[in-house]
Amino acid sequence: MIRSLVAIFLAAILTENYVLNKFLGICPFLGVSKKLDTAFGMSCAVTVVMVIATAVTWPLYTYILVPQGLEYLQTLVFILVIAALVQLLETALHKYMPPLYNSLGIYLPLITTNCAVLGVTMLVLEKGAADPSFGFVQSLVNAFGSGVGFLVAMLLFAGVRERLEDCDIPETFRGLPITLVAASLVAVSFLGFNGVVDRLAG
Repeated sequence: MIRSLVAIFLAAILTENYVLNKFLGICPFLGVSKKLDTAFGMSCAVTVVMVIATAVTWPLYTYILVPQGLEYLQTLVFILVIAALVQLLETALHKYMPPLYNSLGIYLPLITTNCAVLGVTMLVLEKGAADPSFGFVQSLVNAFGSGVGFLVAMLLFAGVRERLEDCDIPETFRGLPITLVAASLVAVSFLGFNGVVDRLAG
């Protein structure tokens, strides 16, 4: 049991990273990764929303939508839950952490439309349908791992972008081109973890 949970957690961070492997959540990944402190704050906020959203949406889907035959409302219900959670988080940050609230700016309310958050809540249901042993606890571990994976990707990329500011970059690559090149190299670097996680899961 513990081994399988560790495998799910590590897979969500390394081999099934929602940003670097599934390419979800690219908007905040590119927009809030210029500074390490901002990237860290945004990642923590996304992680909190991912875990709480999964904790709320999984029982809603399993015990309310499915028994009532309302599975087709899944996307609508999940977006409403995520929007409510983001609103609560935004209010809390505005009251207790104004500097972080101001530095995140427009990207904080955009967590509502962050496809990585919605992707986590929906893809755990697909995993549960494919594997009956993938239940509520596994979904929460997957959501937390996905949030940590988002954090790792953001911090790595923020560090790379801060280093790039001190480099003499050819004019052709300045701005968005070098950012995309750096993002692709960070994503490729995670491919080396495939065998490690597969061996642990086996």
